Amino acid sequence: MKRALITGVAGQDGSYLSEFLLQKGYEVHGTIRRSSLEGVSRVDHLYKGEGKNKHFNVHYGDITDSICMSHIISKVKPDEIYHLAAQSHVRVSFDIPGYTAQTDAIGTLNILEAIRQNNLTNKTKFYQASTSELFGKVSESPQSESTPFYPRSPYGTAKLYAYWTTINYREAYGIFGSNGILFNHESPRRGNSFVTKKIVESIAQIKRGKIKGFKLGNLDAQRDWGYAPEYVEAMWLMLQQEEPSDLVIATGETHSVREFIEKSFKIAGYTIYWEGSGIDEVGKCSNSNDTLVSVDPYYFRPTEVEILHGNPSKAEKLLGWKAKTKFNELVKVMMEFELNKN
Repeated sequence: MKRALITGVAGQDGSYLSEFLLQKGYEVHGTIRRSSLEGVSRVDHLYKGEGKNKHFNVHYGDITDSICMSHIISKVKPDEIYHLAAQSHVRVSFDIPGYTAQTDAIGTLNILEAIRQNNLTNKTKFYQASTSELFGKVSESPQSESTPFYPRSPYGTAKLYAYWTTINYREAYGIFGSNGILFNHESPRRGNSFVTKKIVESIAQIKRGKIKGFKLGNLDAQRDWGYAPEYVEAMWLMLQQEEPSDLVIATGETHSVREFIEKSFKIAGYTIYWEGSGIDEVGKCSNSNDTLVSVDPYYFRPTEVEILHGNPSKAEKLLGWKAKTKFNELVKVMMEFELNKN
């Protein structure tokens, strides 16, 4: 039985990856922080109550604690490590740049060094959760593995350190280390502070009469949005290859935040129209003329990333992986989930 260790197991990707690996017959170990109260609910069904899976194990740990992580890795001796733990909110990284660097950059170094120090370089394969935010101020579209990086946030720069550290440990010590350059991937399990989740959750609240409207930042930012359960399969496939590689994982389509809002409202039974411009722009209900969406400069990033659009052709060729759930279906899945909540 293969043994996998997932850092950040309680997050969106960690929970889906756990389910995926358990179905593949793995023994799964995951790390969570004692403070991860919100996210733990995503994996409660795997280690609590009647549905408890005997092959799923949770360890308390923090990737910024090198001693702790080395102890866990030494104890588990995993065949595969999926490093998903991070401070992953881009806007928040401007408020806590030091913490973001410690977690996303040094945290990755701690795990790679633990693999080396525990003499697991020939046993343990390492997956690093890289990000499309590495491209930042893009020089070409769509972005591929050869597109130059130009990160535009503390999150992006910390992830760039982790990306190159993974490659360095691969070349210096022979560790099987692969970077998955994942573009945005969403699901009903997305954290509440992320824009897609905020949109669908807020619209459901409007539908129930609990709020009158909500505020967002850059409505014209364009992203390549995929479906998280499909993306964790790509992570796994990367570690099943004979040689490590760094791959873009994306749908190959890009859509704006504005489009996401409009389609979500439509599924909920509303039609909205836009009025004004810049920070004064609002989205109004076509029936009541009530303002449902407004712009708040607080949500603007000091340095914006206007467009991210991935070219997944290399992953399609090497892994045989291709995104199945595209934009319209993704919005439908997320919006209907919120509308059907009790």
